[in-house]
Order: sequence, then C-alpha cells, then structure tokens
Amino acid sequence: MKNNKRQLSAEQSSALLDILKTRFEKNSNRHQAIEWSKVQTKLEANNEKLWSLNEMEITEGEPDVVGYDKITDEYIFYDCSDESPKGRRSICYDHEALEKRKENKPKDSAVNIAANMGIEILNEKQYRELQQLGKFDSKTSSWIVTPEDIRKLGGALFSDFRYNTVFVYHNGADSYYAARGFRGVLRV
Repeated sequence: MKNNKRQLSAEQSSALLDILKTRFEKNSNRHQAIEWSKVQTKLEANNEKLWSLNEMEITEGEPDVVGYDKITDEYIFYDCSDESPKGRRSICYDHEALEKRKENKPKDSAVNIAANMGIEILNEKQYRELQQLGKFDSKTSSWIVTPEDIRKLGGALFSDFRYNTVFVYHNGADSYYAARGFRGVLRV
C-alpha cells in the first residue's frame, strides 16, 4: 500500500527490515565485510529511504545491499530480482517519450516511476557491476540511464544478460515491452 507521506508505519518498517535482513543473510556474496546491524541502524534512522526500499520491494525488485561508499558513508542497494522487476514492466523510458505516443500509451515511464519511488535508474556501469554478483535479466531486459546526446535523438538504452555477456542496446525511448522494466539504485 502506498503512503503519500513517504513513511512506513512501525509494523511496515519491522516487516520490511525482516525481509531485507533475510535477503542480506541469504546473499552474503553481494556484500562481503558489511554488517547487517550497521545497515539496519542507517535504515531505522531514515524512514523516507526505508519507504523507497519498500516501493522497490512491492514492485518485486528484491532490493539488497551491494556495496558501501566510505566517502559518503552510505550503503548502496540495487534491485536484485532475477528478472527485471515485474511491477515495473511495460513502460517507456521517460515522460517525454510517454507524451510523444499518441496511441497505445504505456501506463508510465521508467524515469517517472523511479522519481516517484525516490530511487535512480541503474546506469551502464552499475548494471555491469550488478552482473558481477549473479545472472540477472537472462529472460528480460532493463532500461538504463541514457546519455543526453542519444536521448535528444529519440533513443534510449537498455541492457540484458545473454550468452554469458552483458549487452547494451538501443531502442526508441517511446517503445515498451512486457519483458522490459528497470532496475533501481538507492543510497542510504
């Protein structure tokens, strides 16, 4: 259930922290040398970020810790679902592309949804980093941040993992497919 105040109730927070802790413990290869207790302390101090993680979770992104930035003292979460999150598929790239479509408009765009969730779309470097932690998007694809010069020409980038290789492709930004969504990143 969405909350316009970007806050979770105590019960929702507790339930989400349990899910995140279980996932964290099950996938220790993604975050070696990071202690859950320190992550939990950060999350409990920032309800708005916890709300964003909940948005990632309810759209089936399965967020998990993938790193720690010593400079900013932030834990980095990526969507770690095997395939592009089910609750974020069949969307075009951004609002401009959504407005450009005259017929058969998708329900929204990746950029709009990410902004509403309080997260960012993975860029190509982050997407490649994610693929070092497992095999993701072997049947689906995910929009990634598109350079402005490509976007100005009407294009947008997406990636997937096939043949043991990360591929980066292009498509019209207004295109959308049932098997394409986006993966997000959140820093806490």
